[in-house]
Amino acid sequence: MTIALQYTHITVNDPDESLAFYRDALGLAVVNDVASGGFRWVSLGLPAQPGLAIVLSEPHAGRSPADGDALQELLVKGSLPNVVFAADDLDATYERVFASGAEVLQEPMDQPWGPRDCAFRDPSGNTVRISQAAR
Repeated sequence: MTIALQYTHITVNDPDESLAFYRDALGLAVVNDVASGGFRWVSLGLPAQPGLAIVLSEPHAGRSPADGDALQELLVKGSLPNVVFAADDLDATYERVFASGAEVLQEPMDQPWGPRDCAFRDPSGNTVRISQAAR
């Protein structure tokens, strides 16, 4: 039996604003952009992992109003789980994302548990970490 991750959702307030971060700054490619019921789901592919995608979705998309409100509250508080990307050149990736104007939470640094990483906040307030394996 083989199992693999196909996609995961990242909750965002505005898919267009988030595309500037995930597509333009991080370099992910739009795979699909679906409108439904006044909301959008935008799938972005990871160049190094064909077949794996992240899906940007709004808090109220496909959810009850109460669930959407609860998710929106967590998003505003910055309480949703973070996402971690791997990069083969952390410093170059950091410079590219930094040049986009993204909010820096942590500059590149060596972590005591092994990797070198940095962190940004996406336009919706999600924490996005970028990691490079120890050399």
